[in-house]
Amino acid sequence: MTPDPPALSRSVEDYLKAIYSLTERGESASTSNIAQALDVQPASVSGMVKRLAESGWVEHLPYRGVTLTPDGTLQALRIVRRHRVLETYLARRLGYSWDDVHAEAERLEHAASDDLIDRMADALEHPQHDPHGAPIPTRSGEIEVRHQGVLADAEPGSRVWILSVRDDDPERLRTLAARGLLPGVCLAVEGRPVAGGPLSVRVGGPDGEPQTLGPHLASQIWIAPVEPVERDGEEDEVDP
Repeated sequence: MTPDPPALSRSVEDYLKAIYSLTERGESASTSNIAQALDVQPASVSGMVKRLAESGWVEHLPYRGVTLTPDGTLQALRIVRRHRVLETYLARRLGYSWDDVHAEAERLEHAASDDLIDRMADALEHPQHDPHGAPIPTRSGEIEVRHQGVLADAEPGSRVWILSVRDDDPERLRTLAARGLLPGVCLAVEGRPVAGGPLSVRVGGPDGEPQTLGPHLASQIWIAPVEPVERDGEEDEVDP
């Protein structure tokens, strides 16, 4: 059994994970965005970011937001791995629904050792994605790099796969599940009747069930284009 690295405080872990999550979603890790993500005051963020920079976990450039250093990224990926393995174990082995696992994993991730997480991953046969479709980092800090966009930016007439959905709002997750908008599902994007308005899609492809999504909901769904390939003279689709 490999010993765990020195423990970080819960607040440091929360900040590193929040910064990683913001950048993973393509958002700026600005003071205001970090404060919103952690539900704290911007003044508190400024003080913690200064301490994180002094510890070598982040760099903070004026007007460019906060970025993780290589060491900070490795620490953040350890925490992300804990969270996503816990979510997956709770869903697959303990019967939790996908809208319940995030909050439970948030409570458990700070107490779980890396060895416990590794044993959970072994028991699950090393899953690559959590219940919401997000990639799970390896023990060594590697993570799948995906060329993804958000559904809100999809071109009319395109066909896309749902890769993942944002996991921190149980009500939104219940809505997505009820409408069949799950990771691995193909969507045919029909467009917007009104610029900036709801997005029309068909779930399952061009012949699927029509759905209309508001701009905010569509911005919480990450997608990749369907890539057709030819098999025996016929066009087929590559799974995400």
